[in-house]
Amino acid sequence: MIYDEFLHTKIITAPESGFAVRPEEICPALKPHQRDAVIWACKGGRRALFESFGLGKTVQELEFCRQVVRHEGGQALIILPLGVRQEFTRDAVQLLGMDAPVYVRTMDEVREHSGSELLLTNYERVRDGDIDPASFTVCVLDEASVLRSFGSKTYQTFLDKFRGVRYKLVATATPSPNKYKELIHYAGFLEVMDTGQALTRFFKRDSTKANNLTIYPHKEEEFWLWVSSWALLIVDPSDLGYEAGGYILPELEIRTHILRNTYCKSEDRDGQLKIANDAAMSLQDAAREKNESISMRVAKAREIIEAEPEAHFLLWHDLEAERHEIKRQIPGVVDIYGSMDYEEREQRVIDFSTGKTKLFATKKSLSGQGCNFQKHCHRAIFVGIGYEFNDFIQAVHRIYRFLQTEKVVIDLIYTEAEDPIYRALMQKWQQHNHMQETLRQIVKKYGLSEQLAAIRMARSIGVNRVEVRGKHFTAVNNDCIYETGRMEDNSVDLIVTSIPFSNHYEYTPSYNDFGHNEDTERFFEQMDYLSPNLLRILKPGRVFCCHVKDRVLFGNATGMGMPTMEPFHAQCIQHYTKHGFAYFGMITVVTDVVRENNQTYRLGWSEQCKDGSKMGVGCPEYILLFRKLPTDRSKAYADTPVVKTKEEYTRAQWQLDAHGYWRSSGDRLVTKEELMVTDVSKLQAVYRKFSRETVYSYDEHCALAKKLDTDGHLPASFMVVAPGSWTDQVWDDINRMRTLNTNQTQNKRVMHVCPLQLDIVDRLINRYSNPGELVLDPFGGLGTVALEAIKAGREGYTIELNNDYFRDAVGYLKEFEDNQETTFSLFDLLEAAQ
Repeated sequence: MIYDEFLHTKIITAPESGFAVRPEEICPALKPHQRDAVIWACKGGRRALFESFGLGKTVQELEFCRQVVRHEGGQALIILPLGVRQEFTRDAVQLLGMDAPVYVRTMDEVREHSGSELLLTNYERVRDGDIDPASFTVCVLDEASVLRSFGSKTYQTFLDKFRGVRYKLVATATPSPNKYKELIHYAGFLEVMDTGQALTRFFKRDSTKANNLTIYPHKEEEFWLWVSSWALLIVDPSDLGYEAGGYILPELEIRTHILRNTYCKSEDRDGQLKIANDAAMSLQDAAREKNESISMRVAKAREIIEAEPEAHFLLWHDLEAERHEIKRQIPGVVDIYGSMDYEEREQRVIDFSTGKTKLFATKKSLSGQGCNFQKHCHRAIFVGIGYEFNDFIQAVHRIYRFLQTEKVVIDLIYTEAEDPIYRALMQKWQQHNHMQETLRQIVKKYGLSEQLAAIRMARSIGVNRVEVRGKHFTAVNNDCIYETGRMEDNSVDLIVTSIPFSNHYEYTPSYNDFGHNEDTERFFEQMDYLSPNLLRILKPGRVFCCHVKDRVLFGNATGMGMPTMEPFHAQCIQHYTKHGFAYFGMITVVTDVVRENNQTYRLGWSEQCKDGSKMGVGCPEYILLFRKLPTDRSKAYADTPVVKTKEEYTRAQWQLDAHGYWRSSGDRLVTKEELMVTDVSKLQAVYRKFSRETVYSYDEHCALAKKLDTDGHLPASFMVVAPGSWTDQVWDDINRMRTLNTNQTQNKRVMHVCPLQLDIVDRLINRYSNPGELVLDPFGGLGTVALEAIKAGREGYTIELNNDYFRDAVGYLKEFEDNQETTFSLFDLLEAAQ
């Protein structure tokens, strides 16, 4: 197929599957806002209900299913968490007059109940079992916040299993408790817009930290308008003009009870008794603190209960040991646990919700979603706290929800060392409240989404080509496949580029973007259109330098339970040799393994200690070296060789370059004693030099690092004692901060996701091109290759699809040419900007 046909195969559209429902067709038991929400959802076909706690999402889901089955036939399936099916059964029968829905575990049971219009199942039966959503006319996800995490096994599995289901509804009160970007995962599930496109359109990336995305400030209102086109966001029915009676929440009071570390005696690593435990900043510290303080925390809970003996209390806990201690210390408490018979567990939940039980102990994982306890309970005690805000806020709203008539009091019990956890929860709560208020203002301003002006969010195909020429550069805003297709045969002397790392990132909201592909196989299908062009336009015998990196595949996405690596550099070698390039070497650029672990969490020290068999190694970057074969292969010289005279390039310089490291004149080796007292900020460079210039000993290296750690000189944020390289095949001294992103940050411009370091580009241009020759970068980004080429006396040619990157690249190139009389470096620019 031709390239444009390939691009059109990327398009996944959601069909218009809705239908109109008249208000009188809706069950009269529904309140006005619930009725209108069902009408809206039926019209859309694939929609989301993001409504506050207590607004009646359960009856809306049930009525939506009834209307779709009545209109389209077939069966409806509601997927829900364990422990809430009694709520659906009660509302279906008592409020809506429906037949009781049937709970199913397998497709055999589905077939046994083929006459039932409405079936229920849980998330595990779909994700890990054989329940097939494609067998149903309509599918509903209750408490759908499980879709928030893009990399989770549930999301990745559900994305495929539910694709093509004509009627889909998701419902949750916390679609994104404190992170805007999580909302887009629902859009991907509903097939409104794929996740990558939404990320590209609305969010800016942090190239220094994995998965750190924030919304563009100037696109925030557009983002909410788009969300409102497929999701109904109601904080309070009065925002839409409905009656507020029964939906005014009472006062909420948070009471904190801090245990002042009198519950245990702990020792530091030297055996010294500590007056107070260290702050529980890490998950391991938090777990330790929880285990050591169980008895005192439960005693505090008992004291709170005894102070108000007539009240009904909900006791939230996380550990089995906490449950046992609650049963031991607090008489009359009724508990539930995971291995309990389901019918017994369900009955105990019902008994507490109807007021038959006064004291109820449960875990957030069992009762934190879907349960309604507000009718008879307005007191809740968190016997412990944790970092999971979504679980926390859901648990709070089991009693703090509409139809609650009493002041709600939430007691939080935690130790002094857990204060960082408490502060993190409160900060997330503030973010959650800010998002809720944002939603409220959007709803007040625009009403239901059908009242919005239509927003066209489709991706583009094709590019309006823009070309800017300077004295020694050509910059083109275009798809590199189109642009290289226009270029003459044998017209480029050197290609230096950092290709997209498969579908790891998307750089533009365009189907032309190489990052917008389903997987690596599809990525290379698109690359099949570019690689023949690169071979054709490269001069015979000349070099193509390809910067790549292997890709981390996380266990929650692959289902393997552990991170694995996709050998992307090897796949690239296979791809380019298939297209006629001759592979002749690879340069390894080492990276900081500590920083990498901080971004990916796949090489953790604690996990290594638990089981070293699951631990891999750091992921370096590679420069793959390919050559277009020369016309005359008798000596394999290029048709136009890269020539250096021996006068300008001496034997001495060759030997130093070939060895791959340099020593400072008049310097001496640093001693171990000097290393021990060196400032941490300088230790990285000092140790690299020491490592290169002495005989290496692994045992001594470990001993030095251990001593630094003992003395508090081994930071957790970067590696200070990385081994130095003895070979030019491994480059260990690349300054990872020397990229054009540094200047982008100074000028508050869009940062490139994967910036290419200037050191790498400079060395490649010097090695593989002559002065005055043309250096091409088909994935130009911020124009790094073209800029370094003209600095080195070459001609630069940069091609970039992203409009913002192209604009900034032209700015850098023009700025350099305008100031050629005074040659400057990137750091000169930074100093001038300060």
